[in-house]
Amino acid sequence: MFDSRRKFLKAAGLGSLALFFLSSCKKLGLSSKKKFKGNVIIIGGGAAGIYAGYLLKELGIEFTILEASDKMGGRMGKLTGFSDYPIDLGAQWMHGNQSIVGEMVELFQADVSLDDTEYMYWFENELIPTLPKSVDIFDKDGLPDLSFADFAMQKGLSPSYLPIIESLAGDYGADASDLSARWVYEEEQNWSSGEGDYKFKETFYDLIFSNFGAQVANNVTVNSIVNTIDYSSDKVLVSTNSGQQFSADKVLITVPITILQSNDISFVPPLPVNKTTAFSKIGMGAGMKVFMKFSSHFFADNIYGGAVCAAYFNDAIGKNTADHVLIAFVMGQQAEALSAMNSDQSIINALLAELDTMYNGQASANFLGAFVQDYFKAPFIRGAYSYSKVGMNKNTRAIAAESVNSCLFFGGEAMNLNGHHQTVHGAIETAYREVMKIMKEV
Repeated sequence: MFDSRRKFLKAAGLGSLALFFLSSCKKLGLSSKKKFKGNVIIIGGGAAGIYAGYLLKELGIEFTILEASDKMGGRMGKLTGFSDYPIDLGAQWMHGNQSIVGEMVELFQADVSLDDTEYMYWFENELIPTLPKSVDIFDKDGLPDLSFADFAMQKGLSPSYLPIIESLAGDYGADASDLSARWVYEEEQNWSSGEGDYKFKETFYDLIFSNFGAQVANNVTVNSIVNTIDYSSDKVLVSTNSGQQFSADKVLITVPITILQSNDISFVPPLPVNKTTAFSKIGMGAGMKVFMKFSSHFFADNIYGGAVCAAYFNDAIGKNTADHVLIAFVMGQQAEALSAMNSDQSIINALLAELDTMYNGQASANFLGAFVQDYFKAPFIRGAYSYSKVGMNKNTRAIAAESVNSCLFFGGEAMNLNGHHQTVHGAIETAYREVMKIMKEV
């Protein structure tokens, strides 16, 4: 999964579900009173699907994970060979340490460090450490259901601030014209995983997939593109594009919200209208990361306000490295514009040109290479992560996450009801929640 960097929101002025790491049936509290004894199909091999499989394995429940792509990972990934340290292609910050992932870090003694680096803002064609006016206009109760862009203008910020507002919205995986001021604030009130963003010395990917993915790998069938889920009889029948058919008592669906919105999977009978309407009210926009390696560290660790890319981050923070790697963290319409270019080189050239403007040509002079990760073009993902869209309401995610006919269950970060959507720990929380539901079903 991608990252939202809530640290920036706090720097800019924007200000539980207690889940514990569970490693045995006894800790799950279900070993002596579980009711469910059937089998489960999990659709999607990202963090939620993998962790759900791990829990089912611990409980002795038969399960199969169907993954549409050729490998596990979903919106998490790992790149080696580009730099002298492994790179997280997707999620790379642990947001707060008071969560199920925080407990995993402690249990597996993963090396993490707080990322508390300073910011520079590209504002009216110069880099400055502090904005002339505060943009802390989204941190109060009673906000209207207006987009970040519209609300910023309503509050009297000049158009010069729109690139900064775009940075703010991009942190949530959205374009500033789509992200709701009201629903971001209201969903943020449920956040309970603590403050601070933490970087892994190795990778976030390894924490999840070395410790849990490896344990369920034999139950994963890759290149399995599900096209139909028939839950009209006692057994649920799951069919794939290749003609395979699987039968299960329960099905847990953890695919990105974009896949549910696009009707790639047909349901027989159709899902309830209120549920599909809820799907449509959850946003998920384009998202891209471009890793650029330079021969010197000429750039600030955090740069906000670019017109081509609203946010750049120093990827080397928290790493044991001699390399200088800057991430272009691109969301919304900016990501769509870059994604539409005809080559990775065109994307890289556009970013270098912007950095050259900020740093008087130093980007091109120090450039060594780049790697483009475009999740918008990933056929089974098609975006960054879910966001709070203008027009949603307080029940949207709850309706989207409701089980259907006691046999279809829904997980993944978009289905998190505790303000932890957009995060790995939020996805994993839903895996735990849905496995608990399954185990309690007769």
